[in-house]
Amino acid sequence: MRNQIPDFLQPFLWSYDLSKIDMKRHQKLIIKNILDFGTAEAVSWLKENYTKDEIREVIAQSTRSEWSKKSIYLWSFIYNCSPKEARF
Repeated sequence: MRNQIPDFLQPFLWSYDLSKIDMKRHQKLIIKNILDFGTAEAVSWLKENYTKDEIREVIAQSTRSEWSKKSIYLWSFIYNCSPKEARF
């Protein structure tokens, strides 16, 4: 896993300074934003830098309300896991 976030990912992490993002510490943010908003190129980068288990864990530890409806259905199917249901 590299430590630098490439500039082409800025549109999916639009409100963050990429030079200050730590790939391990901000793993959930990076994975979730790229899966939810990213292009095929961004998802390819994600798969090169994070394991299936790391990606699956981010999906499983999030709630459905954190995702767009289309994204969560797609990634839940691909990674065979579901996010938690939101509690009110």
